[in-house]
Amino acid sequence: MTKQASCAVIVGCGLMGADIAAIFLRAGWRLQLVDSNAAAPAQAGERMARSVAQLGGEIDQNAYTFVGAIRDIAWDGVEIVLETVSENLALKQAVFAELDQHVPAHIPIGSNSSGQRITDIAAGCATAHRMANAHFFLPAHLVPLVELAKGERTSDETLAALKRVFTAVGRVPATIQKDLPGFLANRIQHALMREAFWLIDQGLATAEDVDAAVRYGFGFRYAASGPIMQKELSGLETQLAAAQAIYGSLCNDPKPAPLLYRLVEQGRYGTKSLAGFWDWTQEEVAQERERFESALGEASRLVMDSAARYPGSRG
Repeated sequence: MTKQASCAVIVGCGLMGADIAAIFLRAGWRLQLVDSNAAAPAQAGERMARSVAQLGGEIDQNAYTFVGAIRDIAWDGVEIVLETVSENLALKQAVFAELDQHVPAHIPIGSNSSGQRITDIAAGCATAHRMANAHFFLPAHLVPLVELAKGERTSDETLAALKRVFTAVGRVPATIQKDLPGFLANRIQHALMREAFWLIDQGLATAEDVDAAVRYGFGFRYAASGPIMQKELSGLETQLAAAQAIYGSLCNDPKPAPLLYRLVEQGRYGTKSLAGFWDWTQEEVAQERERFESALGEASRLVMDSAARYPGSRG
């Protein structure tokens, strides 16, 4: 008798939800997708097919079903539930309150929130111990990392269960033991962005110069090794000397850069408004997204292949 494939439930079928779904579909899982929007099946189905193709697979239309509400889910065989609705605390709390009531007690529940603490999202939930942040990065199917952030009531068993699932579908989980805003990767990323915007604001470099320094300098090395391993290889005494020389002049302003305020006040949000640091056309936006996702796909294959060949690598 053939064993039935594992099943996951994803609540919310927008861009992020569809790309996360593609990860599970490519790994041979069954999916139940929850979205009350009548257009969701067509829109998410198209996105999932595209994302699975980018992962080198072909979508199985019989491997997933759409349901309109959490109460309509069939729980037999479900191993994980992921919430990917809009980044709105009240909405997420409402979804989790419903999941708290309907999801069988043994199934872990993750939130893809990028900014809301799971402690706040799961406030008032009787089963908050099986709830954690499970944060992906756009485009989720191409960026291997998943951050697993522990809330004040999250159990170690829940983190372990989530880690097993994401490892099984080819992701790289990173565990964060405290419920801080920004988790791990975004805290590091925002430290970089604060300095980058400050350097541009001070006239030390252009946006193009900043991007070149990151893409073709230290950022280029990050595909091969993390920052701690890099310093382990180059010498921690060298890092200490550089830190002593540089840290005093780094930006430590608790407020975002004036440059960023000005751009947002002018409605220059980036590609979504066709204006940011640069002006865009719709065709240019499509071309840049295609280039970006193609490069990420190649980088992902390179990084994951390296990890498979050198499984003991720490960085």
